[in-house]
Order: sequence, then structure tokens, then C-alpha cells
Amino acid sequence: MALDPEIFVRAETVLRAVPLVPDIALHLADEAVPLWHRTEEELGEMGLPPPFWAFAWAGGQALSRYILDHADCVRGRSVLDFAAGSGLVGIAAAKAGARAVECVDIDRFAGAAIRLNAAANGVEVRVRLEDLVGRDEGWDVILAGDICYERDLAERVFDWLLALRARGAEILIGDPGRSYLPRARLEQLAEYHVPVTRDLEDMEIKRTCVWRPRG
Repeated sequence: MALDPEIFVRAETVLRAVPLVPDIALHLADEAVPLWHRTEEELGEMGLPPPFWAFAWAGGQALSRYILDHADCVRGRSVLDFAAGSGLVGIAAAKAGARAVECVDIDRFAGAAIRLNAAANGVEVRVRLEDLVGRDEGWDVILAGDICYERDLAERVFDWLLALRARGAEILIGDPGRSYLPRARLEQLAEYHVPVTRDLEDMEIKRTCVWRPRG
């Protein structure tokens, strides 16, 4: 029998407030590795993507805080939350008054988590499970948190984001300075000290910035 992602998310997480954005609650896990192993065991598959959806990552927290504190950047506009994970950033955009919010990820467990989290926060978002890199559907604002942990992914995504910026979209990125963040191509907008999970980040507070492309 196929595992129901929504049942799995409910069973493996607890609804709790996000540290830097306490007015948003997410279904979150306490530890990454045990949950990852349980996901693989339940599906009978190895090599599955890590459960990014079960944690409030530093970049997403910072970007969400920025959006709520600067609501004009999304109010009345169409928004794409790229590589949405838990949907935190998209939920923040919806709370800040975005006209329409799409949360995209390629993990069906993320899709289930986003739907549950949006409902828990009383907002509506559209969940999409597909790879949108290289496509332009006319979004006004594209939000991306924590996307610079792999070289190939970062390069591919940044080329796409810069193309969207060139035609007039607003691009906002939340990142704690991961290895493949192209700082020379970015302008820093804000800085936060974000409470994070030591199991994931090897520290409890992580300096994290919100950026936009230069030019």
C-alpha cells in the first residue's frame, strides 16, 4: 500500500512556532537523520532526498521575517516560492498580502507539508510538484531560500533567476552564506541572527542575510 505523505507528515512532526517568525506555525521535526531514515524505510527506497520540508531553514526564516516586515514587496503581487520545502516563505507572502502564491517543490512529501502548513496558518497557496527552472509564467516576485548548497543547482537556478530579473521580476533570496552563494552578483538587503537546529547546522544561531541580484 502506498504511503500517504500527509499521514506521514502528521505522524513525524509537531506543529510549532517558527523561531524568527513566531506568528507562523509549521509541522516540524526534531531531528533530521532519523526522519530521513524512516522516510526511506517506509517507502522501501534508499537515496531519497533529505526531508527539507520538516525544518525551518535559516534562509527561509530570514526571508520570511523580511517579507512580513516589508510587506510592500509582495502585497497585491503574484509570488512564486521556489524550492518551497515547508512552504514557510510562501505562507509569509500570503500573510503579507500577496495576490496569489505558488509554492513549488519536487518532493511530494513537501507538497503534503505545504498544504498542511498553509491550512494551519489560515492562508491559501497553490502547491506545484514540478521543476520550473527555465520557465517564466509571469510571476511578479520570486522568493528563494537556502538554494546554494549544491554547485550545479545554484548555477542553474541563478541563471534562471537573473533572466527573470532582466524582464522585471523582483527576486529575493534568503541564505546564510552557503558555499555556492554568488555574493559578487548580489546586494544585501538585511541581516538576521536566526535560531536553527544544531542537528542540521552545527550551531544554534546562524547569521543569515536577505539578498537581491545587483543591477
